Amino acid sequence: MDIVVCIKQVPDTTEVRINPETNTLVRDGVPSIINPMDENALEAALQLRDQHGGKVTVITMGPPQATDALRTSIAMGADEAYLVSDRAFAGSDTWATSYTLAQAIKKVGKFDLILCGKQAVDGDTAQVGPGIAEWLNLPQVTFAVKVTKEEASLKVERMLEEINEIVSIPLPCLVTVVKQINEPRLPSLKGLMRAKKAEIKSLSAQDIQADPKNTGLNGSPTKVVKIFTPPPKGGGEMLSGEPAEIVGKLVDKLKERKLA
Repeated sequence: MDIVVCIKQVPDTTEVRINPETNTLVRDGVPSIINPMDENALEAALQLRDQHGGKVTVITMGPPQATDALRTSIAMGADEAYLVSDRAFAGSDTWATSYTLAQAIKKVGKFDLILCGKQAVDGDTAQVGPGIAEWLNLPQVTFAVKVTKEEASLKVERMLEEINEIVSIPLPCLVTVVKQINEPRLPSLKGLMRAKKAEIKSLSAQDIQADPKNTGLNGSPTKVVKIFTPPPKGGGEMLSGEPAEIVGKLVDKLKERKLA
């Protein structure tokens, strides 16, 4: 199987800073890691490759520092990696990001399966994976907790709120995974040595023939117009006394606030 895994480098800190002019995350100088669910997607890809052969290609869109995430992916076992990087992509929302990644995947070439993490911890939208599938006109399955290859299809177990659902989907397709699907492996010493020497291929907006109308801040239909910190919640009030007395006080409080 030829598998493409889309990963994202996210801030490894709670001290997230926002650019006041663009209302986008400031990533320069911030320690970063691979988005945790994308590591699960990579582990799922590596397991499928180990069982059925083929190769695993990792793609990320981001600034030059995102090569660190790609080298970590190679150290874990990925076969090759692509960095999709261009100033034209700055400020992309999920629409523009999914479009750009879809264009990059078409440039990379033949694939049987695209795997993505369900969502990124910095945005929590869960929109990029499904967006890629739409741009590429692929069938998709989300929230996968188990993926098994069959003849020319996948059997996917989806984790829903109250039950798990098992579906069959033809290849090629896109699947997003949840963290419960596996435990990502640690990079081996041999993998780290290989990653240090590996060539990280770079793709620009021109390389992937990206339409400027769908890329970057200007190509993003989602606009963040204001960012603010919610006011802290006020302190509660403790009611004391016997149970019946407390109930009376509580009812009075509710009536004062016209809640009862």
